[in-house]
Amino acid sequence: VIRIGVGLVGFGVFFLLFGMILYMDSVLLAFGNILFLSGLAIIIGLRRTFGFFFQRQKLKGTSFFLGGIIIVLLRWPVLGMLLETYGFINLFRSFFPIAFGFLGSLVNIPFLSKVRKISVRHVLSGEHDSIWLAWFP
Repeated sequence: VIRIGVGLVGFGVFFLLFGMILYMDSVLLAFGNILFLSGLAIIIGLRRTFGFFFQRQKLKGTSFFLGGIIIVLLRWPVLGMLLETYGFINLFRSFFPIAFGFLGSLVNIPFLSKVRKISVRHVLSGEHDSIWLAWFP
């Protein structure tokens, strides 16, 4: 079952990227959004998916992300993708330092290792909102 979910998420990301390459094709973007969300629900389960998206501190990101999906479905792809991107960043902001730390440990990229050091310091101090200051000096 997890393989199916990973496949759906992978195809969802592919269709999202392909829809952006083809000048914000709203049908491909909508299809990618549906595949991504259904794959996420299959991987972690419906209860955990709803629990993740509807946490009190993540409601702002959730509303922008889901609102962006609705706007894309209504065929306003540029505005919808901007809203989705902002919501995605708000939803997964605590995961980015972990992902960059993993990427930095795989390859030796000076920029990633610099961001990793700064972001780990912010995560350990509990300043999750100021983590983006590490990106834009």
